[in-house]
Amino acid sequence: MHNISEIKSLLAEPKQILITTHRNPDGDAIGSSLGLLHYLNKLGHTTQIVAPSEYPDFLAWLKGAEDIIIYDNDPGATETAVKAADIIFCLDFNSLDRIDKVGDLVRKRDCTKIMIDHHLYPDDFAHYTLSDTTASSTSEMVFDFVEALGDKDLIDKVVGECVFTGILTDTGSFKYSTSPKLFRIVSELLALGVDDYKLQDQIFNSMTEKQLRLLGHCLDNRMEILEEYKTGIITLTKEDYANFDIQRGDTEGIVNQLLKIKNVQMAAFITEQPTIVKISLRSKGDFSVQQIAQKHFKGGGHKNAAGGASFQGLKATVRKFKELLPNYKDQLAR
Repeated sequence: MHNISEIKSLLAEPKQILITTHRNPDGDAIGSSLGLLHYLNKLGHTTQIVAPSEYPDFLAWLKGAEDIIIYDNDPGATETAVKAADIIFCLDFNSLDRIDKVGDLVRKRDCTKIMIDHHLYPDDFAHYTLSDTTASSTSEMVFDFVEALGDKDLIDKVVGECVFTGILTDTGSFKYSTSPKLFRIVSELLALGVDDYKLQDQIFNSMTEKQLRLLGHCLDNRMEILEEYKTGIITLTKEDYANFDIQRGDTEGIVNQLLKIKNVQMAAFITEQPTIVKISLRSKGDFSVQQIAQKHFKGGGHKNAAGGASFQGLKATVRKFKELLPNYKDQLAR
């Protein structure tokens, strides 16, 4: 990795280190952050994780998750943690805009910043940018980072569970962005005692009754299949959010259900938030949803998983999305 010797020198003496990750943190955001935290603590550093918003409940079992500072819940503690930092690690995001108001605090803090991320087009805000768009996940990159520092022997079962969680969730249970290298890493984590069955159970079999009923509602009442464009859409209104008391994490994975339909190549999950409409996009094969999210919805992501937002309202956003489909009909037909 580029500049790894300089980073190793920076980490040679105990420091106050802050790790931050993106809004609406997913399994990779939390897994990579906690994996790095447990490694840095072994080196004698004092380490704190800050996230802009709450993480899903299915990640709460990971060791150290309960100590993550959530900006939305405690902006004062977040500001204190940022001001105390000698080094700030920015994980699983490529622009300070992705961490909202935490980004303003990080931007103002005059200290060393290190980005570790696998998304396309990283901004130039960090002193050290470790970017690998071929990586399955930022968690895979954290494993590589520790190995490059010569500390692979410090990756134990606890670090391994965090890294495995990030890999598992960001690859969709090893469906996306896999490689021979990734499976070698996973085999090493299993050799350390990581229980892959337990992790799968904790992550994927922890739905509440409410979440399962919400999924049923989405599939029965909110799903539309556009066969001509091999596209599926699920929408949720503000009323749906109120009726089901939808909280952060309740809609996790719903968009992926559309891709279970044989001829659906692209899935869109469009939700009406209090002040914004969010759109999550997924695809199969070589069709890239990243370009749609970036070009039309001020977002980004990966080839097969991306997202963005709109201020036009739910109906207008759905209409805009549908009007884009003829432009991609030939690509979707492949």
